[in-house]
Amino acid sequence: MMSKQNIKVAVGLSGGVDSAVAAWLLQQQGYEVIAIFMINWHDTTGVLEGDCPAEHDLILARLVARHLGIELHVADFSEEYSRRVVEYMFEGYRKGITPNPDVLCNREIKFDPFIRKAKELGALYFATGHYARRETLEIGGHIVHRLLAGVDTGKDQSYFLCQLSQQQLENVLFPVGELTKQQVREIAARIHLPVATRKDSQGICFVGKVDLPVFLQQKLKAKEGDIIEIPVSYRYPVLPEFNWENPDELMLQAYSSAIRYARSDGQVVGRHDGAHFFTIGQRKGLNVGGKPEPLFVLATDVNENIVYTGQGQQHPGLYRKGLFVSQEDVHWIREDLADRGHGYADYLVRIRYRQPLQKARLYFREKGIYIIFHEPQRGITPGQFAAWYAGDELLGSGVIS
Repeated sequence: MMSKQNIKVAVGLSGGVDSAVAAWLLQQQGYEVIAIFMINWHDTTGVLEGDCPAEHDLILARLVARHLGIELHVADFSEEYSRRVVEYMFEGYRKGITPNPDVLCNREIKFDPFIRKAKELGALYFATGHYARRETLEIGGHIVHRLLAGVDTGKDQSYFLCQLSQQQLENVLFPVGELTKQQVREIAARIHLPVATRKDSQGICFVGKVDLPVFLQQKLKAKEGDIIEIPVSYRYPVLPEFNWENPDELMLQAYSSAIRYARSDGQVVGRHDGAHFFTIGQRKGLNVGGKPEPLFVLATDVNENIVYTGQGQQHPGLYRKGLFVSQEDVHWIREDLADRGHGYADYLVRIRYRQPLQKARLYFREKGIYIIFHEPQRGITPGQFAAWYAGDELLGSGVIS
């Protein structure tokens, strides 16, 4: 059996504390560790000042590599990132949906070009600083890789990995997945890592924290339109009691569809620079004052260029009982558990990072999956990912229609 001293592992070193501790942990386990720093974005348009650009990250990554005594390789994947992640993002906003570039970044970059680069450098395994875990089992004579939530429920990042495949999980390691963030910080301080006290990065993966409208205006033109307020007293369609055991197609569609707003039901309260710059649940950027409670975006219509809003976080227009994922957008990590027939299964679901898992029933139909929640969910947003779990195992995900 090959000893760990003869096994090379490539760590994606980002300049942050998580990946730095991941590299050190692998060293302690006896692996031969090398590091790869990825450059995926060069343009600083819309990036907020002082948000630690790639140059700063690279300096820190070099300091960490020197501190740990490991080789650091720099790989530029900016062409793939622009084509496979950023263009997807622009196209999504153009269509009036809100894409999740961080999920796409993992699927399209960190676990694709990065893996190829790691193999070129002779690495058998590759590792990241994600707070997630992987477990490998043999089920029915087949090897199955399970993607599990990180031990630290407050930092669990399995959601961002919800589009990975069995092949992508085959040789990945998540060294910090068994630790809490506090433990990672304590290790970094104890071994005097240069990034021990560095704050976690925010914003778009590899781009940084951005002024989103300014960033999007690289490709999307500003277009002035109406902001319409829908009153809390708006008469929403009254739905029949949901039949959990045997809902028909029309009932599933009614419970999973977004509320439609009519222009005559609301009042124009302001103007905006483009409906495609807004997302459901958004509060900032509306610039409409004089209301008893702040306005939140309930829906957008990019064809008519209208932003529909409502007062207060409890506005009924912010809540939906279900959602739909088209069959072409359904992805199973556990392909052996995929149901493509007409059954249903009870799972735990989240529709955004760090959202507590919600009880839901998934109804499998030829057109796709209807997800009906036990409790109405706030801010279900087309373009984002719904991920379903069995306990702490992430089984699959899909783009919300």
